[in-house]
Amino acid sequence: MELPQMPELMGLSLLLGLLALMATAAVARGWLRANGFPLDKSLKSKKQKQQQRIRKEKPQQHNFTHRLLAAALKSHSGNISCMDFSSNGKYLATCADDRTVRIWSTKDFLQREHRSMRANVELDHATLVRFSPDCRAFIVWLASGDTLRVFKMTKREDGGYTFTATPEDFPKKHKAPVINISIADTGKFIMTASSDTTILIWNLKGQVLSTINTNQMNNIHATISPCSRFVASCGFTPDVKVWEVCFGKKGDFQEVVRAFELKGHSAAVHFFAFSNDSRRMVSVSKDGTWKLWDTDVEYKKQQDPYLLRTGRFEEASTMPCRLALSPDAQVLALASGSSIHLYNTRRGEKEECFEQVHGECITDLSFDITGRFLASCGDRAVRLFHNTPGHRAMVEEMQGLLKRASNESTRQRLQQQLSQAQEALKSLGALKK
Repeated sequence: MELPQMPELMGLSLLLGLLALMATAAVARGWLRANGFPLDKSLKSKKQKQQQRIRKEKPQQHNFTHRLLAAALKSHSGNISCMDFSSNGKYLATCADDRTVRIWSTKDFLQREHRSMRANVELDHATLVRFSPDCRAFIVWLASGDTLRVFKMTKREDGGYTFTATPEDFPKKHKAPVINISIADTGKFIMTASSDTTILIWNLKGQVLSTINTNQMNNIHATISPCSRFVASCGFTPDVKVWEVCFGKKGDFQEVVRAFELKGHSAAVHFFAFSNDSRRMVSVSKDGTWKLWDTDVEYKKQQDPYLLRTGRFEEASTMPCRLALSPDAQVLALASGSSIHLYNTRRGEKEECFEQVHGECITDLSFDITGRFLASCGDRAVRLFHNTPGHRAMVEEMQGLLKRASNESTRQRLQQQLSQAQEALKSLGALKK
């Protein structure tokens, strides 16, 4: 019997090996497809690529309409987490997880188009934003960097702004997630508060001046008062604690001392706010109530704040909520989930309710410095509402003052203010007969 020649034997072996490899590849490909593993990009069908493109499309914007909706600011491509009105009332800053901070002009609020200026947050995104008192800069808290970054605002010849981040961020000091940041209106210090029990007081150069331990199990909210004297916090305990940040006559930092407490709730306090003159505070608690306080007291003489009014807000007993107090303390806005409720603080009555304002839970709530508008955010838009309870409160106040006014010039001034408030309500279809 003749054996095959060597070259023919090698050719046969190669052919059999190639067939075996092809069979193995086919079996492996079928197993990968059956078990949901992706195949090579070159093997994907056009239909699969179309399905991928559909998945990458942005989710639809939440639609909301209401007779008191003044405007909706829509430029962010990500969810907005925080906003801040500038002290001069000209701008609103918003930050979102799309790695941008946008600066809006308040004079455009009632216009058809709402333009904004964009500041990019490189390699990160901001979760909190605050204007500097001189409106020439703003600070942000970085989500991944866990630190403060300062952006300077330089005005261009065309009226726009150039935003430049300072070369160095603040040093990392917090050991837990930061829940709020704030700048004193005097420009003397910055506050950062984390979700443990820590509040840090910084100078503007990024040096820690003082560390406050709130002893509240955990912090839920903390901020600086508009008068810049106080720092306050709330948390797991049923009170709001207030400290005074003391500076010397030459502007040098001295110490942080305990000032007073707001006591009266029977459960954890969700949120609190100051009036524009810092003489009033309001708080909302898990006990299902909100309370308005007179904080214009001499605490160094052991004088405690006075409780002015208690109102019911049942939603607070079942879910976290936040609030905003109008600059004149006449109107309280309470937000739970995606809904907003407006109360007259003098009478304690609910006057307006806006439901399903955003597609997500409301993340921030604020009145503008004039008190004309209430702003909220929670998805990719900021929604602005006319503050009709504020106009009604003005009407009630002016009518009361007119009855007691004896001077003619005073009566004319009060009558003019009354007429303006009534005209505003009439134009919004909210004038009560």
